[in-house]
Amino acid sequence: MHFSMIARILGLLMMVFSFTMLVPVGVSWWFNDQNYAPFFMSFGISLVLGMAVWLPFMRARAELQTRDGFLVVTLFWTVLSLIGALPIYLTLDISFTDAAFESVSGLTTTGASVLSGLDSMPKSLLYYRQQLHWLGGMGVIVLAVAILPMLGVGGMQLYRAEIPGPMKEAKLTPRIAETAKALWYVYLGITVLCAGAYHLAGMDWFDAICHSFTTVATGGFSTHDASMAYFDSMTIDFIGAFFMILSGASFALIYASWRRRNIVVFFLDPEFRFYFGLMFLLTTVVAVGLWVYRIDDSPLEVVRQAVFHVASFTTGTGLTSTSPAEWPSYMPYLLMLASFVGGCAGSTAGGMKVVRTALIFQHGLRELRQLIYPHGVFALRFGRRAVNDSVLQAVWGFVGVYIMLAVLLTLMLTATGMELTTATSTVAASLNNLGVGIAGVASGFGHIGDTAKWIMSVAMLLGRLEVFTILVLFTRMFWRQ
Repeated sequence: MHFSMIARILGLLMMVFSFTMLVPVGVSWWFNDQNYAPFFMSFGISLVLGMAVWLPFMRARAELQTRDGFLVVTLFWTVLSLIGALPIYLTLDISFTDAAFESVSGLTTTGASVLSGLDSMPKSLLYYRQQLHWLGGMGVIVLAVAILPMLGVGGMQLYRAEIPGPMKEAKLTPRIAETAKALWYVYLGITVLCAGAYHLAGMDWFDAICHSFTTVATGGFSTHDASMAYFDSMTIDFIGAFFMILSGASFALIYASWRRRNIVVFFLDPEFRFYFGLMFLLTTVVAVGLWVYRIDDSPLEVVRQAVFHVASFTTGTGLTSTSPAEWPSYMPYLLMLASFVGGCAGSTAGGMKVVRTALIFQHGLRELRQLIYPHGVFALRFGRRAVNDSVLQAVWGFVGVYIMLAVLLTLMLTATGMELTTATSTVAASLNNLGVGIAGVASGFGHIGDTAKWIMSVAMLLGRLEVFTILVLFTRMFWRQ
């Protein structure tokens, strides 16, 4: 383990992140909300802490190993969440627990919030929350590895530890720095398109930019307490649904489609086909349910609500244009279960990822065929590629651990006094990086206890880093030399 290199990288990344706190200063100046001090103070504290960690090891040189990458990513997200809480804590009259919760929720693109009265808060703070989403969406680590090679630090280990999904070995370009840059160009381009579309649909530029950050990052924070219901616009909801669905697809696939100038690339990918089919199925079920139980709504309004909320819950975005908790009881539970599937591997969405769900589904079908023809030999294929047993074992291992963690976290929350349905919903909101809940947390998470908030914060980090990146640190083998 190269602890000197780990400290050097961690300090460097902390310094890089500190400069992002200066952007809200410009927002504060533009809107004249007089909220400069918290961001200047947070910038100074973060920069000094980063330098204190970096300077003693600034000349350290060594080749990073995979284990180093896991530790750097976990430490960075933990430390970043704590220093990211400073502007929130210094601006508002809230506890550090609440500020840290908000920061973790922002960086992990969960979108669960303990705050209320957003409409009267300083614009600079509202922007900062959205910026946390945007930076966390593709990962500050991926941005950093684009410049680390120039500083003499290898990046592949960090990329493998940070990029969500099971397809970590796939690269878009031969060099990892070029891969990171390609991902960020795609990410930035989609964000610009989303902001422009929101503005044309009626949002002012501030709301359009802020909501493009949360939509493309599949986050969930809004600049208004009512979330997307504040705008009460069918056009805005359909635009949001489109970009949420797009951001739930693999960014590698989006990049490939852009390079080839061919949208057919999407439908040649088996994971996207499964993802799109699942979206269509869920939308149909929800739309039919809304039409049966809410016959006062027009067909177009039913489609609007179904498309928007299926896209929001499945991708783990968590934006709402109405209150799904008020729908017939099976619908919120259906949407909550959909969040466990999540988006495609290599997307900003949360959950277990579509590719794992698809492989488990295909494996189940193979076992059914095996029961009918005991002596038959059935190869499991995903698209045109055969899937070997080692991949299936990895998928089942991940899903098993994910479900066990969900159960364990639910029990821990019930131990704090939370009712079971509320605890289950809270775990889904945090572990799947969904951000919205039902039952006792349908209106937010501000009223739950501090212990429950720290449990949720850990769950959000576990979900964002795909469980194993953190859990591997607690194994004895990891620390053996």
